[in-house]
Amino acid sequence: MAAQSWKICLIGSGNWGSAIGKIVGENVLKNADFDNEVNMWVFEEQVDGRNLTEIINTDHENVKYLPGIKLPANVRAVPNVVDAVRDATILVFVLPHQFVKRICSQIAGKVAPGAMAISLIKGVDESKGGLELTSTVVERELGLDVAVLMGANIANEVAQEQFCETTIGCRSDTMGPILKRVFETPYFRVALTHDVYTVELCGALKNIVACAAGFADGLGLGSNTKAAIIRIGMMEMIEFARMFYEGVRDVTFFQSCGVADLITTCYGGRNRKVSEALVKTGKPLDVLEAEMLGGQKLQGPPTALEVHKLLAEKGVVDKFPLFRNVYDICYNQKPGASVLEGLIGSRL
Repeated sequence: MAAQSWKICLIGSGNWGSAIGKIVGENVLKNADFDNEVNMWVFEEQVDGRNLTEIINTDHENVKYLPGIKLPANVRAVPNVVDAVRDATILVFVLPHQFVKRICSQIAGKVAPGAMAISLIKGVDESKGGLELTSTVVERELGLDVAVLMGANIANEVAQEQFCETTIGCRSDTMGPILKRVFETPYFRVALTHDVYTVELCGALKNIVACAAGFADGLGLGSNTKAAIIRIGMMEMIEFARMFYEGVRDVTFFQSCGVADLITTCYGGRNRKVSEALVKTGKPLDVLEAEMLGGQKLQGPPTALEVHKLLAEKGVVDKFPLFRNVYDICYNQKPGASVLEGLIGSRL
């Protein structure tokens, strides 16, 4: 594709979508290969009597999901997803994974020829007796090549330009460096790998482990226990990846998408926070999500549910005691203290 022809559209505008929009908006202005305007699809909401798209386009701030951070003026909020993706040649998917199929159905046949996509979405689906990654859904529904970006990237810290690393999984030697230019900054370091599935699995599975870390925090347990949760959780992630995919590279688990993301998520992030509150308050997860996340969605519990279905179908639930106990706490009303059973029962 000729130079100066890459036009980027962000599909999603929550906390992470807005933070990454800041990076992309700034980067396209520095590189002649990219169109200067970045469309960002925004689910229209009313905030203090104004449309959220109007606020973003006028005040250049997503006051609901990323307050206090200015977005570049070239990032344009668009309320209609079909209008947003028109003429775009790089689609950046950054919305809750539960909504991906619906959005893909709306834009199927409307995407520019030769476009590609990259998913920043951390979640999996159980479908037809198998595991379905978000990138696979987008590939199937839209017929696009799809890369993934995952890492130890808490959105508010990225938006504040605190140094961090991330991992892009991309099979194409041509597109990988292009995507690196879209996202890399002096404070947001990008590493490339061809190991797309492992990168994406790490991004999804670590949220289950973060729930376990939150349960431990709610119980008042200390650093030793959390370290055990992180180690055992990583081992279950590796075992799960090997069970469902061929060609998994162990080295990928030591990239930012793997151990680094797992560590940061077990100490910060929404899944840990809400899981801690579940143990302390006894309130249902959906109530805590509404009270604590300001419209954002939990990823850990629904991922634990989908993973449990897959493990149950294979008859191997007991080989993943940490995953099993997170599922039971979230969906079978087991007490938070049962997270310890997942540690004591582990043989990994």
